[in-house]
Amino acid sequence: MKRLFGLSAILFLAFSAKSQQIKILTEGNKTSIRGLSVVNDKIFWASGSNGMVARSVDGGATIGWQQIKGYEKRDFRDVEAFDSNTAIIMGVDWPAIILKTKDGGKNWYKVFEDSTKGMFLDAMEFNNQDGYVIGDPVNGKMFKAYTTDFGETWKTNTWETDLKEGEAFFASSGSNIKFLNFNNTLTTCYAVSGGKSSRLINLFDQKIFILPIVQGKESTGANSIDINLKIRKGIVVGGDFMNDKDTILNCVLINFNAVNPQFSHPQTSPHGYKSCVIYTDENSLIACGTSGIDISKDGGMNWQFISNESFHVVQKAKKGSSVFLAGGKGRIAQLFF
Repeated sequence: MKRLFGLSAILFLAFSAKSQQIKILTEGNKTSIRGLSVVNDKIFWASGSNGMVARSVDGGATIGWQQIKGYEKRDFRDVEAFDSNTAIIMGVDWPAIILKTKDGGKNWYKVFEDSTKGMFLDAMEFNNQDGYVIGDPVNGKMFKAYTTDFGETWKTNTWETDLKEGEAFFASSGSNIKFLNFNNTLTTCYAVSGGKSSRLINLFDQKIFILPIVQGKESTGANSIDINLKIRKGIVVGGDFMNDKDTILNCVLINFNAVNPQFSHPQTSPHGYKSCVIYTDENSLIACGTSGIDISKDGGMNWQFISNESFHVVQKAKKGSSVFLAGGKGRIAQLFF
C-alpha cells in the first residue's frame, strides 16, 4: 500500500456556523470516492473510481491507498468495513462484482459476479452478517441479492419487484438502502429509488410507497436514506443533480411508528441537491452533496447551510462519534460539529 499524508499539514476550512469545522485529511488522487465505511473513531475505509481503495487505522492521521491489481478501471462505489482487516467493495458496472479482503487489503478475492447485460449495482447494506445489494432494473425488474455470511456468498431474491419506466437507483453514495432493526429484531430493509419515479421499497414484504420528493426526470429523486432506530424515524434526501442548487422537495421526513410509513417535509429544506444523509443522534443530522454541506439540530425540521464544499458521502462511526466525508479528487475529510 502507498501511504499518503493528507496535505502534510492540517488544513481547516471555517464555516459561517461558529461551531463547525472541516479537517481535510487527503486530496489530489485521481479518484472519485462514493464509498465510505467508518468502523470506529480510528478505522475507516473508502472506495472509488480507477480501482482505488483507502484505509486508515489511526483516525485519518495516515491513509493507505491502493489501486487493486486487475481492477484498475473499475468503479467501486460502495464499501462495507467490518474491522481493520475485513472489508467488502462493490464494483458497479458490467460485469458487476463484489470483492472481499481479510488481510487489510493486501489480497482481494471475488465473492460475487454477474455478467447479465445491463447489470449495474448501486448500493450495499449490512446488518451484522446479513447483507443486501441492490441494482438498476434488468428487464424491468429491480435487482437484489443477499448474503447471510458477511458477504462470503450471495443469492438473488426469490421474488422480483417491478420498477416503473425511468425508475432506477442512484449509485451516488451507497446509502439508498437501510435495514430497519427495532428492539434487536430484524424488521425489514428499505430502499429508495429515483428518476422519473421515486419510491420507498420494502425489500421484505414488497410494499411500495410513493415518496413526496421531486421526480419526473432521470436526474431527480431520492439518493439516500437513514433511519434512527431509537426514535423510529427516518429521512430521505435527493433533489435534482443537474440543478444542484434547487431546494424544491429535496428532503422527506419519515415516521415509522405507524403501520405504514408516514411522510412529511421540513420547515426549512437543505440547500440544494444532497447525495447522502446521516443521523448522528436523535436530533442531529448531516447531509452533503455537490451543493455543499447542511446540518440540522432539530430532527431534520430545519436545516442550516454550513459549507459549499462538495462531498458525495458522509458517514458516522458505527462504534464512536467521529464523522468523515469523501468526494471527488480523492478528498477525505473529518467534520467536527
